[in-house]
Amino acid sequence: MYKIDFKKPCRIHFIGIGGISMSGFAEYLHNLGFKVSGSDSCKSSITERLRSLGIEVFYGQRKGNITPDIDAVVYTAAIDFDNEEYVAAYEMGIPSLNRAELIGQLMLNFKDSIAISGTHGKTTVTSMLSLIFIEGNLDPTIAVGGILEAIGGNMRMGNTDHFIAEACEYKNSFLEFNPHKGIILNIDEDHMDFFKDLDDIRSSFHAFAKKIPKDGQLYINGEIPNYEEITKDLKCEVLTYGISDPAYGTNNLTYDIAADNIRSYNMTGHSFDLYYKGKYIDRIHLNVIGIHNISNSLPAIGLGLQAQIPIESIKNSLMNFKGAKRRFEYKGTIGGVKIVDDYAHHPTEITATLTSARSYTDKTLWCVFQPHTYSRTKRHLYDFAKALSIADRIVLADIYASREKDPGDISSLDLAREIKKYGKDVNYFPSFDEIETFLLENCINGDLLITMGAGDIVTVGESLLGL
Repeated sequence: MYKIDFKKPCRIHFIGIGGISMSGFAEYLHNLGFKVSGSDSCKSSITERLRSLGIEVFYGQRKGNITPDIDAVVYTAAIDFDNEEYVAAYEMGIPSLNRAELIGQLMLNFKDSIAISGTHGKTTVTSMLSLIFIEGNLDPTIAVGGILEAIGGNMRMGNTDHFIAEACEYKNSFLEFNPHKGIILNIDEDHMDFFKDLDDIRSSFHAFAKKIPKDGQLYINGEIPNYEEITKDLKCEVLTYGISDPAYGTNNLTYDIAADNIRSYNMTGHSFDLYYKGKYIDRIHLNVIGIHNISNSLPAIGLGLQAQIPIESIKNSLMNFKGAKRRFEYKGTIGGVKIVDDYAHHPTEITATLTSARSYTDKTLWCVFQPHTYSRTKRHLYDFAKALSIADRIVLADIYASREKDPGDISSLDLAREIKKYGKDVNYFPSFDEIETFLLENCINGDLLITMGAGDIVTVGESLLGL
């Protein structure tokens, strides 16, 4: 594998530079003095920002973009190995490494590198932890998988030994990381175009956990079924966290970090008693909604305490956290209809979001859902239908293909048929214009409308609001 010398800037080319993560690392290397270029399929606000910084961006991935003066190529796990630029680099003998390998090498430059993993919630927890470390004056370097307003983007250059990064399990990317500390938020079936089954996914998370050294820590959700299988032979310290409030079906203050006595506030947030290793610490307030966000906050708090950040500073950070972009993000109100956008694209995420949303309106709860990838939709078809049926009325858009080609054996109409079995009102429209027209004609004052999915469904709500 090619090794980057971060003290000797050279020329690096990014294939897929417009991605939320790739763009951040491109900008990071640019700020270190590297000559950076890259390509993407189309123009976006991200690529335009990179160009404004002086980074050369090509639209369309063609072999002509690869020139002999390039020292190394960085590519995403989503590209195919017949990609013109990847093939051209190989034929010219230019070394290449994937995004995860780049992050893994970067982590070696930091004594305190923290990797946040899990099937869901990584961006939220990375954002929470980032704010806690910034508020605690630890000046961390940060790589988050979404836009965090507090750092003006998705990447922050710090000047200390603290590095906070998301760790994605897709194609075992996180096994290239070299973390000193880690978090495992949850382990569910996902990315089944790569993994064989849930056991295969759990095996990968176990391998990730084993990468943490003896003097490091792993924070793991104690509500993960049989989590001991993941932690049984680790050399590092293991700390569990979870919700212990009997009102939510649990009563387990034996978690190292626990939330108890939970109170919820309409469309604003929650508060709870924080316990650390059985000892009451303080009352914590969150300005984001959803019981899953209480759980998300616990390992971030634990790492903050471990870093000796005062609890008052941690509390202030969480009070100021308004949520990551596209995570139950309030977009506005039109005609008395509140519009929220959420990135949820897995049945577990959908269930958590819609369950939380149910209590925020006494009228109709709408969910406008855009399935993400054909393989995920087909694999979880029945679970998607069950999760979406929590809403009162469901509107479906076409499947967002992302990296996949249409196999011809699954569509949003299949999902609509399954949802109808739950006695729910569901409608499918092939275009966003038709969806917007339907919503304008049917939503009424007091309704709550959630646009949901990992594609571009967010534009439906924004268009209705005139954003």
